[in-house]
Amino acid sequence: MLTPYLIAGRREAGCDEAGRGPLAGPVVAAAVVLPEGYSNPLLNDSKQLTAKQRERLRIDIERDTIWAVAVVEPADIDRLNILHASTHAMCLAVQSLPAKPDFLLIDGNRFYNETDIPFQCFVKGDARYMSIAAASILAKTHRDKLMEQLHTQYPLYGWDRNKGYPTAEHYRAIEQHGITPHHRRSFNLYRQHTLFE
Repeated sequence: MLTPYLIAGRREAGCDEAGRGPLAGPVVAAAVVLPEGYSNPLLNDSKQLTAKQRERLRIDIERDTIWAVAVVEPADIDRLNILHASTHAMCLAVQSLPAKPDFLLIDGNRFYNETDIPFQCFVKGDARYMSIAAASILAKTHRDKLMEQLHTQYPLYGWDRNKGYPTAEHYRAIEQHGITPHHRRSFNLYRQHTLFE
């Protein structure tokens, strides 16, 4: 059962990101402030949900909460490194909220705070706090939609299916067709061939 807040009566923003591991595409973060008394029995860590469940919850979350989403593109991921790019995206999402929160609940164990808002990190926070779970769903669904849009421009890489992650299909496409402007050049974009392949 997810917990609705860390301290009752405080405006807390749950923050999470999607897309740290892919070879291509942006990292996307979301910040969500739940209204007092908010409850949704379907709300869970986005990784535990089907795409259909996530999409249904996205509609609920966007309708019922205060939220913002931010995107950091591959060139900035390469410049900052993926950890800093991920926390930068979270800070951008927080700064885009229409009302400033009092406290940030951060999924993960490290956070480079670019705001003046106090925070606390929670490992597997998306399985503990409703606001972080809601942020994980928004980040994941928004990123998936972005990758599906990019797929229409670069259909050879299977981004509608692999969402830019390092699958065998994606590696094969890179080897056959080269890299795109949406690939992360600081990542290892080519498979490490072994004697066991």
